[in-house]
Amino acid sequence: MHPNLRQTKTIRMKILITGASGFIGSFIVEEALNRGMETWAAVRGSSSKRFLQDKRIHFIELDLSNQRQVEQQLKGHQFDYVVHAAGVTKCLRAQDFFDINTSGTKCLVRALIALHMPLRKFVYLSSLSIFGAIHEKQPYEPIRETDEPQPNTAYGKSKLEAERWLINGLECREANFPYVILRPTGVYGPRERDYFLMAKSIKQHSDFAVGYRRQDITFVYVQDVVQAVFLACEKGPVGRAYFLSDGQVYQSTTFSNLIRRELGNPWWIRITAPIWVLRIVTWAGDKIGHLTGKISALNNDKYHILKQRNWQCDIQPAIDELGYRPEYPLERGVPLTIKWYQENGWL
Repeated sequence: MHPNLRQTKTIRMKILITGASGFIGSFIVEEALNRGMETWAAVRGSSSKRFLQDKRIHFIELDLSNQRQVEQQLKGHQFDYVVHAAGVTKCLRAQDFFDINTSGTKCLVRALIALHMPLRKFVYLSSLSIFGAIHEKQPYEPIRETDEPQPNTAYGKSKLEAERWLINGLECREANFPYVILRPTGVYGPRERDYFLMAKSIKQHSDFAVGYRRQDITFVYVQDVVQAVFLACEKGPVGRAYFLSDGQVYQSTTFSNLIRRELGNPWWIRITAPIWVLRIVTWAGDKIGHLTGKISALNNDKYHILKQRNWQCDIQPAIDELGYRPEYPLERGVPLTIKWYQENGWL
């Protein structure tokens, strides 16, 4: 491991992780502790600390809706690295994505700039979703960094707007703000709740898919994302953005087949519905969510995600420039994930 990211006799790197109580953030916290870093977990007052029990963790509350307050909350600190993993993937209102994912990012970065924080690196967790449904004509081609983003979800649009501000924003350019952007595809692993719903459904004997046209899907196990985060801290060139996957391309049934195998091959009914059925279901999910105030897993954004046929992406730049080496193909990652769900009473 790179010595600059380890605790030594003379220097100890200090890292701030936003979204630390979340799925990916909690694993980043664990790895930072493993590396001997002084680890600060940024949380909200209402955040669960279920996966943040290590006594070495320092906690700090950040209100990313108020720049002045963030400046006060960060005043007196000097961080070497900031990993911005905070954000939302599901919201009742489209505007909420922009308030949290876009404005929250701007708020944090502006506060860091105003405080003249001597950062070595700011790692921003974005998403492959910023590119939307491109290269959808068969044979599918991988999405590349040279492609023009065409996000088709409010989530993807909010992430893209934050990216473009980091890249082109006057404040960031004048401050030579040291950002690196990571764009993971679908992230799964222990503690993740959306893919968990698929495992739960299969255990209850049903598997649901949509669309009859071929769908190429990519995945990345959470620990591979964590690997990329610290590689970006260690050696990521400032101003670069990288796609993350496990380097493989799967068919739409591969994930569910592996889940079923790890669950002991329960009997099941596999239903493949046309796209228009999904449109009705997600429309209803949105309406019910607004009526009940509870976000449905099947919402308008989810319609566009499930409808998309091509999720291939080019990770070669991350391999060449960061030294990224994904270690968890689905054959390895799914068993670990299902085992965790079972041992923790989720399944």
